[in-house]
Amino acid sequence: MAYKHEDLSPPLDSTSSPPPLFDGTTRLYVCYTCPFAQRVWITRNYKGLQDKIKLVPINLQNRPAWYKEKVYPENKVPSLEHNGKVIGESLDLIKYVDSNFEGPSLFLTDPERRKFGEELITYTDTFTRALYSSFKGDAVKEADAQFDYLENALKKFDDGPFFLGQFSLVDIAYIPCVERFQVFLSEVFKYDITAGRPKLAAWFEEINKIEAYKVTKTDPKVVVEFFKKRFLDQQ
Repeated sequence: MAYKHEDLSPPLDSTSSPPPLFDGTTRLYVCYTCPFAQRVWITRNYKGLQDKIKLVPINLQNRPAWYKEKVYPENKVPSLEHNGKVIGESLDLIKYVDSNFEGPSLFLTDPERRKFGEELITYTDTFTRALYSSFKGDAVKEADAQFDYLENALKKFDDGPFFLGQFSLVDIAYIPCVERFQVFLSEVFKYDITAGRPKLAAWFEEINKIEAYKVTKTDPKVVVEFFKKRFLDQQ
């Protein structure tokens, strides 16, 4: 299936008018640099839903008041406006988009793989929290533990380079944060997440060939600057 490219519109800010809400259009509200919104964005792209789910970027530094008041009271991204309601939480949304829209299925029906996939998706919160909290402490020690966990998980099925063999929601759940940790750990701590981890190296290489993911990536310089400011108190 050929990937359908699209032009990305500028983010909506506090001066922007709302789109015509609840008019039957399905909208995915994102921030282009948010890893959690990126999960749903990749899912939408991979399933070829660019014409079915409209991407609406929000400027989180200067968000429009109508987004909280009329769309999503939580006032964060991602959220999905569909069938007259709005739902949020990225891990719920990737499953929702996979189940409720056409396109290639991203979760396997094989019971063993499905169970393992659910365990890995549940673990993503632990994975990201552990690494984020380590940046003010022993980042390398924590990175060793977390990326060893991924390396071992990638050994479970050997019929493809991805967590469940073939590309699935599990890969989509992990790649946005792995993408950012890879850049930041390399730049600031001179730590290569793939060193001594051949499965992770192959996974990272293969996932970077997927067009539906590549178009959602954040400029590495933006990632490093954001992480330094947030975690190292550096400008």
